[in-house]
Amino acid sequence: MKDLKKQFYTVLVFTKIGTKRFFRDRLAIFFSILFPLIFLFVFGEIANGNSHVSFNVAVINQSNSLFSRQIVSQFNKSKIFKIESNLNTLKLAKNSMENGQIDGTILLSPSFGKINQDHIPSGTVQVLYTQNDQISGQTISTLIEAQLKEINQRFIKVNQPFRVISTQLSQKSLTTFDYTFSGLLGFSIIGIGIFGPINVFPELKKQGILRRLHTTPLKVWQYFMATMFSQAITGVLSIGIQFIVALEVFHLKISGNYINILIYTILSIFMILGIGLAIGGWAKNERQAAPLSNIIVFPMLFLSGTFFPRFDMPIWLQKITEYLPLTPVIDGLRLLTTDGKNLLQIKTDLGLVLIWLIIVYIIAFKVFKWE
Repeated sequence: MKDLKKQFYTVLVFTKIGTKRFFRDRLAIFFSILFPLIFLFVFGEIANGNSHVSFNVAVINQSNSLFSRQIVSQFNKSKIFKIESNLNTLKLAKNSMENGQIDGTILLSPSFGKINQDHIPSGTVQVLYTQNDQISGQTISTLIEAQLKEINQRFIKVNQPFRVISTQLSQKSLTTFDYTFSGLLGFSIIGIGIFGPINVFPELKKQGILRRLHTTPLKVWQYFMATMFSQAITGVLSIGIQFIVALEVFHLKISGNYINILIYTILSIFMILGIGLAIGGWAKNERQAAPLSNIIVFPMLFLSGTFFPRFDMPIWLQKITEYLPLTPVIDGLRLLTTDGKNLLQIKTDLGLVLIWLIIVYIIAFKVFKWE
């Protein structure tokens, strides 16, 4: 029992050493914490931009009626239309359309909004667009037509024989940012688990530090476990910061349990770290480690759903990429975070992570070299 305590005390000591080494290394802090945050802001803004379609338009109101001014006010309040207020003449609007600065022009005729014989305001809205913006122009026309249809129904009641009824389901759908965020978590775990060891281990071998450690009673499993714990600490810190930014800046809605997310994150870090330990432990120097890590990392980054969803891939490719080590990490985190699942409900992803965990550490132990 005392011998076992001494062995784990050694693990604790090297965990502290590894953690302190990380916080003293500015480059490691940048690539493990700041670099993923930069990606989060970039892809978060892209995802938020894609979730709200909008059109840059000019509105030319040639009518002096009260009703026309009310319509223009509605356009200004709309999130779909971004009104260019400086384009107040038809000539300026046409020049902007020709230069590709706006998607179209909404023109209210001089008679728009005037009261007709039935004591009802009437008029025509004309949408102008160029040949290169046909799709945008037609979409703008459809949107305005839908708004005017609602207004028309206030004045004239028509019994329609055919109707469309919309029903909201109880299930939630994932937003673009939901997919982006879980993918970025996978990107962070890759950076922490693989790029950390492949940078540190060859350098320690070059300096002869690992050779000197080999002459001590330190065992490989103790060194691996210490590295696992220290990387888990830094990894949870990095991912925790990303969660805070996603919640506060991009309003991420977390439906799952934080404990489940934490457990799965640590297991994922341990598993991906095993790949880094295998590469870094085998390589004698950076020239051996870098090419091998790129061969392993880049296919996972592009095929595991890191930057875009896997359902956009062909079916045959989805089936192949399902078994890549990073795929169950990203899919599992997505299910736990945004779908509100628990660990028992993601048995497939959890099982794949555990299987890969065993495989990569068997390889890591066999190929590890102290020098």
